[in-house]
Amino acid sequence: MPIVLSSCMSKTFDNKEALWSYLKDAKNGYLHQKTINGFEFSLLYKPTDLMVDQELPESLKGKERDQKIKELRNKYHQYLYFTLSMSKNGQELLSTTPRNRQEFGAMVNQLAFGMGEKVHLFTSQKDTLDLLDYNYPRMYGMGGATTMLFVYPRDAKYLEDDYVNFTIEDLGIYTGEVKFKIPTEKLNKELTIKFDSK
Repeated sequence: MPIVLSSCMSKTFDNKEALWSYLKDAKNGYLHQKTINGFEFSLLYKPTDLMVDQELPESLKGKERDQKIKELRNKYHQYLYFTLSMSKNGQELLSTTPRNRQEFGAMVNQLAFGMGEKVHLFTSQKDTLDLLDYNYPRMYGMGGATTMLFVYPRDAKYLEDDYVNFTIEDLGIYTGEVKFKIPTEKLNKELTIKFDSK
């Protein structure tokens, strides 16, 4: 059983598996889910240390490793990362939604290039955060959902409100706008991994 060290400011986990397990438990407030017209939407905030873990070379040890962890935390903490998953009947949107080749092409184009116009993050005061980047990896029907990573600037003035709103405009699947209300407390109190020096 992994040990979770907690304080009033943040929680630290023994490894990334323990952190993922905590994040994916909806009662902890990091995972948000909705089902509309048979389409399942899932939004997950991805803490800085999960980005650090992806880039941290296994070969580094001791002080070099500690230094690299510090560098990567400084690099990734400047941004907010959200993973959005969308599916129907446990399949990707491209496997279930388009009715013909033309609709398939239009949806591929929308997912690969047009999500910046469809997905928005804004404060309760209606201040919009600029989308810096998003990543849509094509799974060619091999995944159980269409999953994308969205990157926004971590601007302290936008995180002073009690919550931010993450919205997805209708993607031509008749769900209307899908909205998630995210407590900023979850974004400000970063969950961390206890990286050892090896």
